[in-house]
Amino acid sequence: MRVRKIVNELDPYIPGRSQDEIAEEFGLKKEDIIKLGSNENPWGPSKKAISSIENELSSINRYPESDLSDLKKEIASYSGVNSSQVIVGGDGADEIIDILAKTFIEEGDEFIVPLPSYMYYEFLFKPYGAIPVYGKWNLEDNTLDLDSIISKINEKTKMIFLCSPNNPTGALVSREDIINILEITEEKEIVLVIDEAYFEYSEVNNVDLINNNSNVFIMRTMSKVFGLAGMRVGYGLANSEMIEYMHRIKPVFSLTKLSYFAALNTLKDKEYIEKSIKKGIESREFLFEELSKINSLNVLQSCSNYILIGIKEIGITAKDLSQKLMEKGVIVRDCTSFKGLDEYWIRVSIGTIEEDKKFLEIFNRIISDI
Repeated sequence: MRVRKIVNELDPYIPGRSQDEIAEEFGLKKEDIIKLGSNENPWGPSKKAISSIENELSSINRYPESDLSDLKKEIASYSGVNSSQVIVGGDGADEIIDILAKTFIEEGDEFIVPLPSYMYYEFLFKPYGAIPVYGKWNLEDNTLDLDSIISKINEKTKMIFLCSPNNPTGALVSREDIINILEITEEKEIVLVIDEAYFEYSEVNNVDLINNNSNVFIMRTMSKVFGLAGMRVGYGLANSEMIEYMHRIKPVFSLTKLSYFAALNTLKDKEYIEKSIKKGIESREFLFEELSKINSLNVLQSCSNYILIGIKEIGITAKDLSQKLMEKGVIVRDCTSFKGLDEYWIRVSIGTIEEDKKFLEIFNRIISDI
């Protein structure tokens, strides 16, 4: 088939496994499976979101909202910005990444990503002719290698992606490192994308930078703390001029009617958001404390809703360990597909405390038999 050359060369993105897949493959009951592989909110969505979806079901024969003004106002209030500084996308933050590429990328432009990090930037940018250039994330102390980013900046650099907290390592990019990169990028008109998909769990954000730096773009999602992974809502924050350019290329009806109302009503449910953050942090700290007791593991401190774990000393690959866990009804992320990681890393998302305890029991039992 005569597909484009770049499409033919593109490696497919590998997402986390679903409960339905695992239930069918291993003959398990879906309700018994613990899913700790996709960084989701294990406590479910806001009841207000559910009610709003039920109320709007009879109107799905009509096109959804187009200007999303009410939703933008709620996001702006939540984020501490003006509505003109907000763009909302469907398909989670993935559509936002795609719009960034459509707005700014010319064929042959370069974008910089430290490895390991979220691989979907590359997956979405390469079809537009963009060339990935790799910096480095230091696994030894879980920090960004600043020099590896700055040294790669040249006249072809159009964009830099900094995921903070970084996926899959869980640590923040320091404010000092961000400022150092900004001092170089703003003058060169390089867009600095700060992916804050998990910022609520770190209780740190960089949204104040958009008012004084014309090249900063903050990217966020409602798939994590907001419990709307299945509704696919993402948003971005930047200066009004950048947002206006992006709106020129953004599809008009990319957010479904049901996603719109779910997002709008979740944002209004302040109690739900506060509880989601609190319970998420409690689960992460519990998992970190318990996993750190296992001497054969390299457990990285996290500011997010997942923990990256090096398992090389156990004497088993991530693929094989993940398989053994799935056979017992536990889904974790085999991180072998992440560039910058070898075959000895897994990522474990937060669960309810009950799920965490069950995972730890099964995990300890498996590694003791290796």
